[in-house]
Amino acid sequence: MSAPVLGRDGTLPQGDDKRRSVEAMFDRLAPGYERMNRLISLGLDRRWREACVVTLGLPRRSLVVDLACGTGDLCRDLVDAGQHAVGLDVSAGMLAAARGSSPLVRADGAAAPLRTGSVDGITCGFALRNFVDLGEVFAECARVLRRGGRFVAVDASVPRNPVMRAGNAVWFRGAVPLLGRLLAHDGDAYRYLPKSTAYLPPPDELIRLLTDAGFGDVATRDLTGGSVLLLEGTRA
Repeated sequence: MSAPVLGRDGTLPQGDDKRRSVEAMFDRLAPGYERMNRLISLGLDRRWREACVVTLGLPRRSLVVDLACGTGDLCRDLVDAGQHAVGLDVSAGMLAAARGSSPLVRADGAAAPLRTGSVDGITCGFALRNFVDLGEVFAECARVLRRGGRFVAVDASVPRNPVMRAGNAVWFRGAVPLLGRLLAHDGDAYRYLPKSTAYLPPPDELIRLLTDAGFGDVATRDLTGGSVLLLEGTRA
């Protein structure tokens, strides 16, 4: 049996422990990951990925790298929008389960095997909170992007509105772990995923980190009542 990603007291892993345990978790979730995503997002994940692709605002046939690409759903959306997509992920299990025509590379977002200034755009769907050091990841994104290149990420967030926050807690912290245990047979992973929003810095800190990495026009936007955060910037 795989080691749990959460500590016995429900604590989130840190540092190298986080890197190892999160990679192992996604390896074992890979076969049913997309199906569970549709279920736990109530089908809204498609809308959130569409917002990510549209916000890029790049011409067709641009080269876009999707960080932590998982099973390739955002890569497929990019291709459908006329872009050339390349997926990067550390999880061998996710890459093995991926579908689509895009090239896939096993690599960490903090050490991308790409030439400096060689990429037009970078996307990241619901994975910022899984990186160990966002500052390193944003700096690497700045390195591989050409000047004027675009970065757009979406990730789970906790709504500021009290009513939305209560509903979010009931669903993502109550129902999602139960569904994960019953349908994916991995209650530990689906307890981790809602709790992992605690890794994500607040919007003003994300803006500072992306600006410090060399991006301009940095902004955040709430989606679906604040349950999802969109972060964007342009390589200065």
